Amino acid sequence: MKLALAIIALCAAFLTVDYTIARLHKTRDDKRVTVLQEQARDDHKFSKELAALQDTMTKERLARKARIRWVSILLIASAAAFLYTAGRKSAQQPKPAVALKRIEAVKSGVASPLKLKPIKAAAQNGAPIPEVVDAIIAREGRTPEAAIPILQAIQAHWRYLPGEALRRVTETTEITASQIAGVASFYSRFRRTPVGDHMVRVCHGTACHVAGARAVTDELRRHLDIPDGADTDPQKVFTLEEVACLGCCSLAPVIMVDEQTAGKLTPAAASEALDSVTEKT
Repeated sequence: MKLALAIIALCAAFLTVDYTIARLHKTRDDKRVTVLQEQARDDHKFSKELAALQDTMTKERLARKARIRWVSILLIASAAAFLYTAGRKSAQQPKPAVALKRIEAVKSGVASPLKLKPIKAAAQNGAPIPEVVDAIIAREGRTPEAAIPILQAIQAHWRYLPGEALRRVTETTEITASQIAGVASFYSRFRRTPVGDHMVRVCHGTACHVAGARAVTDELRRHLDIPDGADTDPQKVFTLEEVACLGCCSLAPVIMVDEQTAGKLTPAAASEALDSVTEKT
């Protein structure tokens, strides 16, 4: 491959230099021909010189055409050899494995492949919502300054902000509905709709974006049959979320399923990673 690339580069350089020199010579010779033609009208002794110059120009033009023909043949042959070698090398490379790794191990550089274990969503039943919310309020406080900690605790319990829980907050604290709406809409981490059993975060940082994060996201949405404008599949198994960065740029493109990551994925491999989760759920 390196030899073919070198030949391609040399051929391209030769053709460029040859074209530049030919243009310079043509400009010079055309001016000389024009001068000789005017002189030949007055003195026939310049006719021989004009004929010789035109003969030389014709020979140079034919020689240049021959050079271009042979160099072009060499260039085409080198390009074909390069593409053939590159195609064989690509075919021989193993398909990217779905390498699922713990995020801590990935960052430390000692990650080893492991199977992703399904992580069930937090139980949304159990204690009644008012009891859970009252316990949170008793711990965090009732003043407006406690709005964020209260909402964080509610979302940590249900994985989103249930409407009934928020109404309970406004009924039993000094926090108003408008304050809750403002906080919940300002911080993108707060959710107002239920999530699936598994959170799937697709990194859209610079490295992942260049490596094809958009194609991975689009394929996951298609594979999970997530409707336009939604982020959770109809079966409530997966919730898909785009994030700014997961800190694994060397593994781009990267997704995180719950607390584990999969790197160097193709769109198809990302779908396989999710299928491996549902098979064990």
